[in-house]
Amino acid sequence: MKVSLHKKPNSDVHFEAENALGHKIEIYNSTAPDPKAPSPMELILMGTAGCSSIDVIHILNKQNLKVEDLNVEVEGFRNDTDPKVFHTIKLLVKLEGEIPPNKAKRAAQLSFEKYCSVSKMLDQTVDIQYQVELNGILLE
Repeated sequence: MKVSLHKKPNSDVHFEAENALGHKIEIYNSTAPDPKAPSPMELILMGTAGCSSIDVIHILNKQNLKVEDLNVEVEGFRNDTDPKVFHTIKLLVKLEGEIPPNKAKRAAQLSFEKYCSVSKMLDQTVDIQYQVELNGILLE
């Protein structure tokens, strides 16, 4: 896996990263006035949500359960002192579809605790907490 990054012209806080397939994403310093793109720390939250979503859908599809919709709300909590790393990340996985509640919960558990490379990489230093909402009902 390889990516490259370059500074956008006329800015010291705006960058563009590109992967080996040519897919690009812009990155911006979140403390700059009027940020034009996600910050590196926001990309970590997005990556965690994306990684777990891929897992959850894959796990449920293997059980012939169709996910009609999936949304993930993510909130990261950072230290007050430098480096301002995340100490806690909370995720709410919202699923829609005819999915048994126990299967929805198990898919999320497998993702966050076993398969999601991003959350597994982070969980050595970050408290990752997740909940599952199925068809508008928060699962306990």
